[in-house]
Amino acid sequence: MKLRIRQLEKTYPNGTRALQRVNLTLGPGLFGLLGPNGAGKSTLMRTVATLQRPDSGDIHFGDVDVLQQPYALRQILGYLPQEFGVYPGVSAERMLHYFARLKGLSSKPTRHKVVEEVLELTNLTPHRRQAVSTFSGGMKRRFGIAQLLLNDPQLIIVDEPTAGLDPAERRHFLGVISGLSAAKTIIFSTHIVQDVKALCPAFALMYQGALLFQADTAQALSALEQQVWEADLPDWQETQGAVLLSQSTRSVGLKRYRVCSPQAPSPAFKPVRAELEDLYFFHLKKR
Repeated sequence: MKLRIRQLEKTYPNGTRALQRVNLTLGPGLFGLLGPNGAGKSTLMRTVATLQRPDSGDIHFGDVDVLQQPYALRQILGYLPQEFGVYPGVSAERMLHYFARLKGLSSKPTRHKVVEEVLELTNLTPHRRQAVSTFSGGMKRRFGIAQLLLNDPQLIIVDEPTAGLDPAERRHFLGVISGLSAAKTIIFSTHIVQDVKALCPAFALMYQGALLFQADTAQALSALEQQVWEADLPDWQETQGAVLLSQSTRSVGLKRYRVCSPQAPSPAFKPVRAELEDLYFFHLKKR
């Protein structure tokens, strides 16, 4: 099934225009939604998840009119927000059984089977009797994936799932996400470029409520080949046609400049391999 978002608009009472005519069509598979904090990603995710209504526009997932039939979407939706609360002292297994009943799994044998499956999939079986409130950040995120999978969702939304995780927990969590069925439509919203590069064949860049860019990840990187350059210099000023992507101090009196330009800005610049971060900063700078 395809997710179709058309002309979505949302302005908050304080005047912040969180969504500006957002148009997006997604099929099954992993899709990355990139953007800095405050770009509007969470507003878009909450809107698709039926937790808030837009001022205008429409959303369809397959035959479901999301804004008119929110309960129909929730039956096939799995959602992991940035933060979620749990009851203190309640084990992962008990919490999952509780969530499963809320999601309509009334048959006890079916519920036990599904809970066992999601615990195994998220590598939480050894911790099933441990209170979720005592889990590490990465384990809580994996528990979040376990609970969203209970109803075998066709649309999965994960919002900033790796923010604040240490490298080992982040790697473990990304491994769980990558193992989800390719038949599901999965939106991975994040400001961490490396996560999109590691997981998502396609992505979009969001900034100030608008979608700036949408592309196949490999094709987008290919388009920047032979256009990214680096040089270690005491100083450098942007020239016409060259966009400064980043700069960092290398040693006393020298900085490393990374730029995007159709040709070398000066003989000191050497070509380097284009990275997804280059594309990210290039479009933000253009904006």
